[in-house]
Amino acid sequence: MPDPALSQALKEAFASAPAGTVILDTLEIWHPTFDEPIRVVRDHADLTARLEAGAPRDGGKRVTFAALAFEFSPPPVDTAPVPEITVTLDNVGSDITNALEGAAVSQQVIEITWRPYLSTDLNGPHMDPPITMTLTEVEADTMRVTGRARMLDAGNKSFPSITYTARRFPGLAR
Repeated sequence: MPDPALSQALKEAFASAPAGTVILDTLEIWHPTFDEPIRVVRDHADLTARLEAGAPRDGGKRVTFAALAFEFSPPPVDTAPVPEITVTLDNVGSDITNALEGAAVSQQVIEITWRPYLSTDLNGPHMDPPITMTLTEVEADTMRVTGRARMLDAGNKSFPSITYTARRFPGLAR
């Protein structure tokens, strides 16, 4: 099933793998306890690229993604109730490990955003909007951080999102 969020250039790159064009996968990891987002690119050199205008942090600005080896597969476009993937960051430094340990004691979620760029066009990600997932079940050791990333679980959200109680709505009480 095709993904309508992908740009035409990225669809062509996936389909034909043109010479001289490389798809650069980037991840942005964010938690409210971080001073700044952790931004990494799956490449051997750092990448400076422009974020999409609607990005929650640094929208429309050129930012640097640090080169880091990581394993990541885009979430499948299928009928699974909650698409889930595994993300593994290799050779992480103490800065990333310490930031994730600090986030682990918080009650707030860790967000991870995947932005694919083309090496021939760094003026914005080639997916609009980029995919943002919730990072859970994070495990870290001296060399590697592994976590599960899930899309929004819309099936388990309450609807309507208001909880009707007798205190808030006295007409419910007899």
